[in-house]
Amino acid sequence: MVKFKLNISNPKDGTAYTMELDEPESLNLVGKKIGDVIDGGLIGLPGKKLRITGGSDNSGFPMRPDVPGGVKKYILTGRGVGLKLIKGKTVRGYRRRILVRGNMVTPEIYQVNMVIVDDGG
Repeated sequence: MVKFKLNISNPKDGTAYTMELDEPESLNLVGKKIGDVIDGGLIGLPGKKLRITGGSDNSGFPMRPDVPGGVKKYILTGRGVGLKLIKGKTVRGYRRRILVRGNMVTPEIYQVNMVIVDDGG
């Protein structure tokens, strides 16, 4: 059973809200990638266009847009999503191997972050 928690933000007025998406509608998101624009009617928001900006899987590992596919993978990185540094500062030469999820929405994904790009009105 595929179930997603959607975090949808509206940049025009700065609001954000969450919604749960169950089996029939949630299958429309499987196979989409970070950066894809989808029609809101597929998930129960008719007239809106939504862009997928990220998410995390059921273990809490974040999705990265530069990792292809829907797999868990160890990557060596010095900055970006999934790497926590002291006070957000980058340290020269500091790199770390972290476990992240790829950029494709799969049934193992739990949370999907989206932003409204066109509200249709």
